[in-house]
Amino acid sequence: MGNTITCFVPKEIRSMPRSQTASSGGSGGSQNLFSRSASKKTKAVRKSFNDEQDAVIREQALAAVMLLKRQYNESSNGGHVPLNRSTSVSVGYPSSIARNGTRKQGLTRSSTTRQASSSDKSAPAVTGSYPDPLVKLQQAANTDGIETTHIVLVHGGGFGAWCWYKTMTLLIDAGFIVDPVDLAGSGVHPSDTNAVQTMAQYVAPLVDILDMLEDDEKVILVGHDFGGACISYAMELYPSKIAKAVFVAAPMPKNGQSVLDIFSHNGGPGDLRKAQVFLYGNGKDRAPTAIDHNRALLKDLLFNQSPAKDFALASVSMRPIPFGPLLEKLALSEAKYGSVRRFYVETQDDRAVPVSFQEYMVDGNLPEKVYRLKGSDHAPFFSKPQALHRILVEISKIPAKQG
Repeated sequence: MGNTITCFVPKEIRSMPRSQTASSGGSGGSQNLFSRSASKKTKAVRKSFNDEQDAVIREQALAAVMLLKRQYNESSNGGHVPLNRSTSVSVGYPSSIARNGTRKQGLTRSSTTRQASSSDKSAPAVTGSYPDPLVKLQQAANTDGIETTHIVLVHGGGFGAWCWYKTMTLLIDAGFIVDPVDLAGSGVHPSDTNAVQTMAQYVAPLVDILDMLEDDEKVILVGHDFGGACISYAMELYPSKIAKAVFVAAPMPKNGQSVLDIFSHNGGPGDLRKAQVFLYGNGKDRAPTAIDHNRALLKDLLFNQSPAKDFALASVSMRPIPFGPLLEKLALSEAKYGSVRRFYVETQDDRAVPVSFQEYMVDGNLPEKVYRLKGSDHAPFFSKPQALHRILVEISKIPAKQG
């Protein structure tokens, strides 16, 4: 995975020292000599800076490996291990231990080089030892009175759990328990995308997480893009285990609708269709088995406001979307699916699913509240992670309905 190492990039990158300029009054020859000397000094400083950063990255990676080894040993010896979690698998991220002792993958640090926020500065620095996950979760922002602090992040079509790395870091720093899921044939899930033919197959990793919850446990589901249909499917199966459902630039199907039905309205988002490429895993004389994206169009279509490093991550990590689940009409009842509180997040600078089309989806199946992310492209977890985080925290703090 392209993001395995970047997970441990230091939060704050110190600016390079500037070389001193020569004082005026010297001869031209001496000024040139000084310039050459200053240039050599600058290169030496830059090399030293890069060496230092590489050493820090190696140190953090080693610390994470030591943490994993410690957790594994504790689990093997029957010792107490923090974070009783589900058995969903996201290989490639630092891990915790699930309820049944199996390994549960989860990412704990962001690779962003943004200016450190106050929450960043309050977090313990990693200098040879990695903070205990239990301690990390106990360093919560005010989560008193919240119905649940457990959030499950469900990626969109072609994405994987990797896309949530910034959102995960912010939520964990705020005291939440976070489960990002790789749906079947997505991210690092081992299934062949072309072999995923039904919605039940596609969302099986999400169902596994919900199935592992205790009877009195609830989660908040967050679905991006095609993930909106996936959490809708889960809402019908486990309405009592889902406190709230958040749809991020995502379809909100009604009973009997498929994702393809929704995106066929008035021809659907035209630019998105232009970027889609059908794959025929069973031969071109058979129906398509998956949809891929034209990589040359990804930047302008999906990531027009995202940092270059995140686009680079996506360009090497995205996988095709299984075609069968897109065609499947969902059976959604008012008693189950309709009993879960729904919230919608519009991405205002989205070229893949324009805001006008998002509003059409909202009007067709009204949620409890609509939030708007100004300046966000189709990947708000990249382009507006802080704003998306604030919205998710705000939704989590909305009191549970009585009765």
